[in-house]
Amino acid sequence: MAKITAAEVNKLRKATGAGMMDCKNALVEAEGDFDKAIEVLRKKGQKVAAKRADRDSSEGAAIAKINADNTAGVALVLGCETDFVGKNENFVALANELAEIALNHDSKEALLAADFGGMTVTEKLIEQTGVIGEKLEITAFEKLEAPYVGSYVHINKIAALVGLSSKVDNAEVLVKDLAMQVASMGATTLSYKDFDAAFVASETEARIAVIEKDNEELGRLGKTLKNVPQYISRAQLTDEVLAKAEEDAKAQLKAEGKPEQIWDKILPGKMERFISDNTTLDQEQCLLDQNFIKDEKKSVADYVASYGDVHVTGFKRATVG
Repeated sequence: MAKITAAEVNKLRKATGAGMMDCKNALVEAEGDFDKAIEVLRKKGQKVAAKRADRDSSEGAAIAKINADNTAGVALVLGCETDFVGKNENFVALANELAEIALNHDSKEALLAADFGGMTVTEKLIEQTGVIGEKLEITAFEKLEAPYVGSYVHINKIAALVGLSSKVDNAEVLVKDLAMQVASMGATTLSYKDFDAAFVASETEARIAVIEKDNEELGRLGKTLKNVPQYISRAQLTDEVLAKAEEDAKAQLKAEGKPEQIWDKILPGKMERFISDNTTLDQEQCLLDQNFIKDEKKSVADYVASYGDVHVTGFKRATVG
């Protein structure tokens, strides 16, 4: 039996991240051959990975990385089975290494085939599955390119990227605020203009049905009923719809006996309320149409406009779970 020194064990541990005893046992099995010991650990990882293939890797770490000139970014999630592992310092360090490699690739498949210290990323994940004892996989991969890209990561659970059309003054502040908005509010598209008409119609029908069902129960309990909206997106608020809403508001003011000479001061607020009540889908899913989380008196679009000649080109979000 080859004599295994502490230095050899430590060298293998640094190279693989495996525990001291696992490294020592691998070196013993490989009779002191360093490369063979790595292969022993890799085979162990394959066996563990095969046994845990059907496990749910719903925990992990979300990471965002931006290249040196802020023109490209990646957001990915390295998934594992438990929150304990997901918060482990070495696990998070591995996720960061993978994100650095991911900057040079445009898809999850390309990343998995990329080199990681003489092995592929896929092989590295298998190796680390054996080391950690949990199923590891890339559960989310997003890439974004733009004239200026920034990011925000929320406690390694949500990673967000935002692209701007140009690097305006204080672009780093704007893009971080927007990425924070994406992470916090979970938009799915930039604007209501991106919605398909059939999708909006289907969502409207579904939401009205839910509210009407809720109102049946509220009515039975003698409680105040929820407002049933006619519309849920600005995409539905045509000029005709807005004109009718304004006429209805005027009729209401007249019925209330409000002097006609003050209507111009009241109508803007009523129309603003009408639009707000009938654009709930936009406020939930459209980044630019949401209320800005740092100042809910303005929309995200208003906040972006305050920076001058710049617009949002796109965004991405990667979430643990």
